[in-house]
Amino acid sequence: MSFQKVGLSLGRALWNNVNAGRTAAKSSTQFNEFSNKSDEVKSPTGQCTNKGFGAVTQTTNQGPLTSSAPSLPEKQHEVGKKRRFDGTSRGPAGRPYSLTAGKVDQKAHLWARYNDTKRLVHELIPPGACSILNPSAIYANNEVSLEEVDIYGFDYDYTLALYSNNLDTMIYDTARDFLIEHFKYPEGIHKYDYVPNFAARGLHYDIQKGLLMKIDAFHYIEPGTVYRGLKPVPDEEVVGLYGGTHHVPLNQDSGFYGKGPKMKQFMDVFSLPEMTLLAVANDYFISNDIEYDPVHLYKDVSEAIGMVHLKGFMYKWITQDLEKFILSGEPTRAVLQRLVSQGKKLFLITNSPFSFVDKGMVYMVGQNWREFFDAIIVQADKPHFFNDCFKPFRRLDSNGDLQWDKINSLEKGQIYKQGNLFEFLRLTGWRGSKVLYFGDHLYSDLADLMLRHGWRTGAIVPELIHETKVVNTKQYALGLTWLQALTGLLERMQIHRDPESQKVLQEWMKEREELRAVTKNLFNPQFGSIFRTSHNPTYFSRRLCRFSDVYMASISCLLNYDLSYTFYPRRTPLQHEAPLWMDQLCTGCMKTPFLEEMALIR
Repeated sequence: MSFQKVGLSLGRALWNNVNAGRTAAKSSTQFNEFSNKSDEVKSPTGQCTNKGFGAVTQTTNQGPLTSSAPSLPEKQHEVGKKRRFDGTSRGPAGRPYSLTAGKVDQKAHLWARYNDTKRLVHELIPPGACSILNPSAIYANNEVSLEEVDIYGFDYDYTLALYSNNLDTMIYDTARDFLIEHFKYPEGIHKYDYVPNFAARGLHYDIQKGLLMKIDAFHYIEPGTVYRGLKPVPDEEVVGLYGGTHHVPLNQDSGFYGKGPKMKQFMDVFSLPEMTLLAVANDYFISNDIEYDPVHLYKDVSEAIGMVHLKGFMYKWITQDLEKFILSGEPTRAVLQRLVSQGKKLFLITNSPFSFVDKGMVYMVGQNWREFFDAIIVQADKPHFFNDCFKPFRRLDSNGDLQWDKINSLEKGQIYKQGNLFEFLRLTGWRGSKVLYFGDHLYSDLADLMLRHGWRTGAIVPELIHETKVVNTKQYALGLTWLQALTGLLERMQIHRDPESQKVLQEWMKEREELRAVTKNLFNPQFGSIFRTSHNPTYFSRRLCRFSDVYMASISCLLNYDLSYTFYPRRTPLQHEAPLWMDQLCTGCMKTPFLEEMALIR
């Protein structure tokens, strides 16, 4: 069943329930009397409801709809210029009756609402309804017309070249050895092998406390996602460590480029081995009751990871076994060929050295790969490349040796080193929204281009492949839809304050927390999805929306779209806005990116 049909079915069922409630209300004896002394209202039939809650209440996802009917004639007295009610009303024969009330079984009423809602979820959201989310789609944070884009720019690592998970293990193993051999850390750390699925991109690390954690877009730590070493820290202890709250103040959080005075945010895919090594080293010291300084540990691990790159180990591994480490290069060549064939200009700006880039591009694209690019910049030193006005460009010859001549133009097929964006703009004249640049690091690649220079930006998020697979599962589709429906019930039924109702609500809240944990574990048992905490966007997700116009799993997703295609972000209702569209009535899965017309994409 398509999403549209699901939304229509659920919407129709909810609307029919509302109309049925209204019909029942109109056919009953009607009143609207309120007692000054009682919290309950008694109807002519002897049934009662809570004060302020109508005789018949039906609910949609937009909130409670209380059916009320015209009241019977009332005795009104003028006191000054105010009205008051005398607490009596006339029945069908003109006899007065009292507004006293007995109790209804609120517990049974709440569980009936619970069961009705659950039935709607399971009957009207069939298994597999959300299994058509396409991992090869491009998702828009901002409206972008490819027809207006004339120049396409690319980073290299994890943009033009995607690497296998084998690389993470190699980086971890080598950095661990550096930590032991060069920084004299205990040999016992050797027993810790790399844990591929332990960490996730976008996490924060408290440098002084040695804690790895997940923070949401509002600077709150998500409960259950704080790790000291390889073990979770109880929520009560976390609250104690942060002054009685889960909130991390802005002045302690990571700065604009992810590096704050006390926090570091890990934003690129290369950071997964570093986070794992930090956790492993912390775990060793804690498990063996060895006193250590977390600040020293953080600096030493960072330097050990840096040595893997600075000493060229990573470049050496990849170039010696390209087939093992580089994922298929055919899509990369296909994208470049397609763009050039339609008259687009291309450029490359990367921090990697020329010899490394050259071997990788020859493997993926061919010996003539430089002919695709109108400008090639290596060892650019991003993000400083985007905000430094002083470093000049230097030309490299075919052997990669530096030349001494002054650069007055950027020639096609030539290789340039360093430089800065301001000089790049002067020499090329490529400005504004006609330029679209792709990269994987939100800070180093995209932030300055979006905020300072007005370029269009595209974020490469390889994790989308895994995350969309999870979203497409039956367990996630039904679990999240029921979680959203249960949350809606809690929101609407919290007006019942009697002890029995409160016990029911407590049971619902417990079930809600269990559903949240199950949903989180589907993505990553320790930290969940990189895009969401329990309900809020993550800190990473907010930065993704802020610094990228579009995002996708890889640049090969461009092959699924015509170069005159316009990406439109979906209008999702603000909190104070009504969900006007049917697909918003079906909560949870209906907010998942989806284009029915793209069902046949690879």
